[in-house]
Amino acid sequence: MSDTRWWWIRHAPVTAHGGRIYGASDVPCDVSAREVFQRLAGLLPSDAVWVTSHLQRTAQTADAILAEMTPAAPSERLRDAHLGEQSFGDWQGLTHAELAQQRAGAWHRFWLAPAHERPPGGESFEDLVERVGSAVARLNETYGGRDIVAVTHGGTIRAALALALEIVPERALAFEIANCSLTRLDFVAGPSGSHLRSATGAWRVGQVNITP
Repeated sequence: MSDTRWWWIRHAPVTAHGGRIYGASDVPCDVSAREVFQRLAGLLPSDAVWVTSHLQRTAQTADAILAEMTPAAPSERLRDAHLGEQSFGDWQGLTHAELAQQRAGAWHRFWLAPAHERPPGGESFEDLVERVGSAVARLNETYGGRDIVAVTHGGTIRAALALALEIVPERALAFEIANCSLTRLDFVAGPSGSHLRSATGAWRVGQVNITP
């Protein structure tokens, strides 16, 4: 089987958050920068499987890119809630200052909390890595050897990088994943006993956080 090529794209910017943590809340994004989507469309394969999370900002971003594809890409796509952003539970809707006050001033340089910490009513980044891993494995099995364009979230893409590089989740939080950026990961399938480390295959990192 040939490589399965993943084209990860983070959704367009969310501007109507009012300075509050939105995480897994279903907020819209700003898709007015048409030139960005034109450039992204020029980088993507025309015969890919498209998948978004269940949150509207990923669907809006996918629509904006697909509208610029020439020749036109398939209009149908998959929606997978397992590729959604990390749920911050009771922290969603708070400002960062309010969260810092709740956590007695504790802060994280790149994220809201360490990878192992589960917000009240939410999930940890480690939970997210496990969730995304199950979706990626399923899609690799179903669409092996094809191109998969996954329009998702910053946390989701960091989780995919943790899986691909086989690093602890905390290390993956240091990756910068900008809005509308492109990250390329290829899954190279291989049988047990091959030179690959895994019985099922290995990941190759092509590029990370490329902005159009």
